[in-house]
This record gives sequence, structure tokens and C-alpha cells, in this order.
Amino acid sequence: MRLLLIDNSNTRTKLVVGTPAGLETTVERVPTERLEAALISSLLAKFEFDAAVICSVVPEKAELLRAALASKPLHLISHQSDLPIGIDYPAPEQIGADRLANAVAVHEQFGAPAIVVDFGTAVTFDVVGKPGYLGGVIAPGLASMTEYLHRRTALLPQIDLAEPESAIGKSTIEAMRAGAVFGYRGMIREILQAIGRELEADPKVVATGGDASLIAEGLPEVNEVVPNLTLDGIKLIGERNIS
Repeated sequence: MRLLLIDNSNTRTKLVVGTPAGLETTVERVPTERLEAALISSLLAKFEFDAAVICSVVPEKAELLRAALASKPLHLISHQSDLPIGIDYPAPEQIGADRLANAVAVHEQFGAPAIVVDFGTAVTFDVVGKPGYLGGVIAPGLASMTEYLHRRTALLPQIDLAEPESAIGKSTIEAMRAGAVFGYRGMIREILQAIGRELEADPKVVATGGDASLIAEGLPEVNEVVPNLTLDGIKLIGERNIS
């Protein structure tokens, strides 16, 4: 079966077809704020698929996608989906669909215990143990932090995120870049250490999301970077929930 996988996040929406052989190479990416009925129709026309799986953290956009796909078998990922892992969490309805997809994918690819660090609009840490999904941490995303600095201070510019040349910046942009990247790595390291102490185990740490490669490059605590981890999880969940 050809499944159209839709990862509808706060910043951007990705569409790709998944087959039993894996993900196809054609991926459509659009800013989520632009996602309206006409654009959705034009995007769907680019793909040949039998059914669709939506992983959304933006309810109003999820409804637009659902309406556009009304003629196809469709599954909207939630805590009520048939998942290959358990959920050990007091309020499972509060878990984002993307976090469930990440947890399913990391469990399938690396087993447990494992931690997924997803670098998006927010950075999320999702912990998978032998019982299944255990919970995690949510912190501001790297781009969100730098954009906030730019908006709230008169003289600080918007910066492109890249590896700093040194810790001691010789310009405002270099200083901001050093603070953002080195400081962010410090936050990630501290959170991973705190989770590891609570788990009393040595979990596999897997990074994904837009800033994963940049930040993980200086973090030996990160064992793997898997760019399409969320899509992999969406595919796995779709295969269990659409016959």
C-alpha cells in the first residue's frame, strides 16, 4: 500500500509517500501558515497514494487536511491509535502526535531505553523504556530563542544559525551565534544527564529535526542523527491502523 505521510508541525508541513520499501524521494515542504484548501489540493495532486496518515500538532490545519482527504482511507495519529508500544503517562491525550511518532520510530530502530531529541519550533525530549512511552521534556527551540532576542532588543539582528568560529565573538553576530549554539548544547547536555540519572540506565540518544545536525555535531551524548525519524514513525503507525 502507498501511504501519503503528512507531518504537520507548527513551522512547516512535509508530505511524502511511504511504501513497504521505505520513504520515496519526493518530499514536499511548505510553511504551515500557508496551508489552505487550495494549496492542499495542489499538493495532493502531486502524489499517487492509496491512503493517508496525518501527524498534526496544529488542529485547524489538521481539519483542512482531513477535509481534503475525505475520499481516501485516512488515519489521524493520536494516543488512541494502535501503537506498537505502551504509554505510561497519566494524561496520554496531552502527548503530541509527533512525539508518539518519534517514540514508535526510535523503539523500532534502536529499542529501549532511548531518548529522542527533536529540534523543532520547540525542542522535545521523549523517553522510551521497556513499558513504552514514559514522558519527556519540552523546551524552547533554538530558532525561537534567537528570534525572541531579535524581536525584544533594539540592536540585536536576526542571525543565521551556524557553527561558531570561536566562543569569543568578535562581532555582535558572532557573539550571538556563540551564545546560541554553545549555550543550547549546554542545555541539551544538562537535560540528557538529568533524564539519564532518573532512568538509572544508559539510553540510546537519537536526534532529529531541523537543527539536529548542527547541535549534535558538538554533543558526544547524541549517538545518532536520523533526519526522517518522525516520518518513519508516521509510516509505522499508519501501517498498523490502515488496512
